[in-house]
Amino acid sequence: MRPRMAEQKRDYYEVLGVQKGATDAEIKKAYRKLAKENHPDLHPDDKAAEARFKEINEAYEVLSDSGKRSRYDQFGFAGVDPNYGSGGFGGGAGFDFGDLGDIFDSFFGGGFGGGARSRTGPQRGESLRTRLTITFEEAAFGCEKDVSLDRVEECGECRGSGAAPGTSPETCSNCGGSGQVQQRRQTPMGVFATTSPCPRCGGKGKIISTPCKSCGGSGQVRQRKTLKVTIPAGIDNGQIVSLRGQGNAGKNGGPAGDLQIVITVQPHPLFRREGTNVYCDAPITFTQAVLGGELEIPTIDGKVKYDIPEGTQTGTTFRLRGKGIPNVNGRGRGDQFVTVNIETPRNLNREQKEALRKFSESLKERNYEERKGFFGKKPKK
Repeated sequence: MRPRMAEQKRDYYEVLGVQKGATDAEIKKAYRKLAKENHPDLHPDDKAAEARFKEINEAYEVLSDSGKRSRYDQFGFAGVDPNYGSGGFGGGAGFDFGDLGDIFDSFFGGGFGGGARSRTGPQRGESLRTRLTITFEEAAFGCEKDVSLDRVEECGECRGSGAAPGTSPETCSNCGGSGQVQQRRQTPMGVFATTSPCPRCGGKGKIISTPCKSCGGSGQVRQRKTLKVTIPAGIDNGQIVSLRGQGNAGKNGGPAGDLQIVITVQPHPLFRREGTNVYCDAPITFTQAVLGGELEIPTIDGKVKYDIPEGTQTGTTFRLRGKGIPNVNGRGRGDQFVTVNIETPRNLNREQKEALRKFSESLKERNYEERKGFFGKKPKK
C-alpha cells in the first residue's frame, strides 16, 4: 500500500472535530468518543474504520502533548512529523490506548492496551482546604495571618526515594519498571489486551529492599507547617485565598497541590456589610432631629463629623462617600450609609413634661406635614 503523503493529511483539529483553541478536556472528550466509535475490534474487516482509528490516534498524540501541540500550531505537520515533505508516511504514530482504556475498563476489567494508570510517572499532590477567622476590620483593610496545618511533605531523610540512606530503589523485574503487567483476554467482542498494576511492586515500578525508617518507604512524611498568609483588603465572608503549591507534596517529581483558605469574617457590633458598602444605625435626640446639628458618626476609619439638617425624620438615611470597604481588586472603595432613628426621651420629670406640653400646644398643623397628609385623607367609599 502506498504511504499517505504529507499533503494529504487532514488538519488534526478537524480530525477530532474541535476548534483550534479547544481545551485539553475538550480534546480528550472528542478523542474518547471517536476512538470508541471507530475502534477496529468493533468494526472487523473494515479498513476505513481502521484508517480513521489510526488518524484519530495520530491527531490525539500531538494535540494532547503541550509541546507537540505548540509546534504543530506554529509549523504545522513539519513541526511534529520528521518525514513531512519527503514522501514518508504522515505521522507514524502508534496506538496510544491510554485514554481509550478508561472507556473499556468497565467492560473488560482493567486497562485496555496500556490504559491502566501507571504510578511511576509524576503525580500532583492533593490540594488542601482550611478555614481562617478574621475580624471585620481585618477583612476591610487586609492583614497578615499565620495559618497552621498538617500536610504531606517530601521525606528529608531519603529525599523522597523511600529507600534508606545509602541504598536505592531497584527496578522491578516483574514489570521492567513500568509498574504494569499485560494480559490478553478473550471477550465476546474479540481478544483484548488488558493491563493492570504490577502485583510485585504495586504499580510503582520500583522495589525498596531497605525502606527509609523516617517515612517507612513511602518517601513522604506528614508534618505540621505554619505559613504566613497575606489577606487582601476587601475580602468578604466565604471567599477563598488560594496558595499555589502549598498543599500536599506530589509524587515522583510531580508538583505539590494547592492550599485553599476559606475566610470567615466575624460580625461587627455596629456595622453591616453588603458588597463594598457599609451600613449602620445612629440614634439621635428629638432636639437634634428638630433643630439639626453636628453628629459624630463611627466609620471603619474612625469617627467623622456630619451635619444633619433641621427637621430630620426617623428612618432617614445619609450617605458617606468613600467610607465603605476597599474593593478587593484594588479599585476604589464603597460608601457608608447611616440611618438615623429618633430616640424618644424617657423618665421625664414634672417640669420637663409641662414644658413639652406647652411646646406641643405652640405647634400648628403646618409643622407636621406627614401627619397632616395622613389624617387629612378621607377613606374611599
